[in-house]
Amino acid sequence: MKAVRFHEFGGPEVLRYEDVAQPAPGAGQVRIRVAATSFNGVDGNIRAGYMQGPIPVELPHTPGIDVAGTVDALGDDVDDVAVGDRVVGLLPMTKPGAAAEYVIAPAEILTGAPKNIPLADSAALPLVGLTAWQALFDHGKLTTGQRVLINGAGGAVGGYAVQLAKEVRAHVIATASPRSAERVKAAGADEVIDHTITDVTNAVTEPVDLVLNLAPVAPERLAALVTLVRDGGALVNTTVWMPAPSDEERSVRGIDLFVRSDADQLADLVARVSTGELRVDVAQRVALADLAALHAQAGAGELPGKTVVLAPSA
Repeated sequence: MKAVRFHEFGGPEVLRYEDVAQPAPGAGQVRIRVAATSFNGVDGNIRAGYMQGPIPVELPHTPGIDVAGTVDALGDDVDDVAVGDRVVGLLPMTKPGAAAEYVIAPAEILTGAPKNIPLADSAALPLVGLTAWQALFDHGKLTTGQRVLINGAGGAVGGYAVQLAKEVRAHVIATASPRSAERVKAAGADEVIDHTITDVTNAVTEPVDLVLNLAPVAPERLAALVTLVRDGGALVNTTVWMPAPSDEERSVRGIDLFVRSDADQLADLVARVSTGELRVDVAQRVALADLAALHAQAGAGELPGKTVVLAPSA
């Protein structure tokens, strides 16, 4: 089968489109004929070797944490998934990923794909959708009527976070650049702050219950966001290389989020996509053979939004 792998850590040029042996599923696993994976920012950091502490991978490594595709073979002791099922999932980050024609996945991490969007586009959902869900509800404990500031709402996680926060009727303040402001407004944000010309701490005049930081801001800017949180509130941070600040005197919790695979939560997100409550935005679709160019585009800061990577058959 065709796959993209890197045999050493480095820049986008280490990614090779090559022939590899087709994998076979073991007990509790299934093989998926990949329709698509997607690009996530962490993919570039794993390829560069920056994540060997939290996400140690063996070389050569196939990237691609998200998967959407069709089950084509079952290992032993798999009862809840059948050959022919159209599925999505967030793959184990240390194992071979879905930048390939086939990938092995634990059956327990999979859920049925939405039926109202192309199967390949479903690959845009798992990692970023689960990150938004877990940040807002598992860690941030966001409830109806609360105020949330989503810093860096213009990215893929931000789009889902705005939609999910509005579903529980929270008041959403979002920061976004002019390039993504309209998309953030369309997702439902009540207020949009242009962080390129406005100091966020001055623009937010009433305390918020929760800050969700999705942006790689400087530590001092992240610390300043804590001052916007009411006593007893929380700041949830997804930039794992920079610890979340807190304010113990005011009981403001700083929480570092490392997303986990959760089939039940993903099934909930899929259900919301299927009913139209949650919109999956795909900015571009590229061929698997062009993954190195996509990594270079991401490294240059030129991605237009969430990118889906199509397997050769898709």
